[in-house]
Amino acid sequence: MKLTKNQFEVLSVLERTPGITQRSLAGQVGRSIGTVNKILTELRQGGLISEAALTQAGYAALEPYRVKRAVFIAAGFGSRLVPITLNTPKPLVRVNGVRMIDTLLDAVAAAGIEEIYIVRGYLGEQFDQLLYKYPNIRFLENPLYNEANNISSALCARHLLQNAYVFEADLYLYNPALITKYQYQSNYLGVKVDKTDDWCFQTSGGIITRLQIGGTDCCHMYGISYWNEEDGARLADHIKEVYEMPGGKERYWDQVPLEYHLGDYRVAIRECAATDIIEIDTYRELKRLDPAYKEG
Repeated sequence: MKLTKNQFEVLSVLERTPGITQRSLAGQVGRSIGTVNKILTELRQGGLISEAALTQAGYAALEPYRVKRAVFIAAGFGSRLVPITLNTPKPLVRVNGVRMIDTLLDAVAAAGIEEIYIVRGYLGEQFDQLLYKYPNIRFLENPLYNEANNISSALCARHLLQNAYVFEADLYLYNPALITKYQYQSNYLGVKVDKTDDWCFQTSGGIITRLQIGGTDCCHMYGISYWNEEDGARLADHIKEVYEMPGGKERYWDQVPLEYHLGDYRVAIRECAATDIIEIDTYRELKRLDPAYKEG
């Protein structure tokens, strides 16, 4: 059976935490206890749960929503983090002893996602060190990283985006629970803000309607997205099309589905808290987070 979003959310929580109380379940999915009771009744009648645990039919119902792979965009120079990035790719920079990309890779591993690709370019050989901890990583080489924006990395991975997370590899993830083994629909991570000067989304009914730089009453954009099978397949052609347009090499890959082809996608906003994740843009921010850099 095809799941409604409410059914999916309840079922996926039960998969992670069998035996959870209805009150806790209601808190996790953000619904009233009455609504959760109704959803649980639907799932029992459909044979998807027994008591508070999934049946074989329940696992089968979740399977179309399983995340198959994770793709990391990690080819860039990270100029705003100079001097640290003169000798180290930004995703491999350590913050309080932990490489930025490790916070993402650990979350991916914990979610049971075994197929992992990293698109590398600048000082690409340094990413080999990740293989000691994550031996299942496969690398994609981006020879154009120095002459094009990150759309060139998406171009390298465009045939791998079905049922896939796409990560900007220079994020520091504090809340690994954001990375789950199932996703209901294509979405982007965002934090609701009153005002921002950074990349952000305007939304309507939980769907992204506009991508822009700076805005009010919007969602601050974070570079973690998920693409379902249909949208991921569509992206393969659209990325190539935009890349080959005049000026296309200067575009960010996110602009493909959220600007140039916005009408072809229905991408949801997946809200999180500002304490869940951080994007370290400048050396000043890095020094603020990690006192070890203040001596440099």
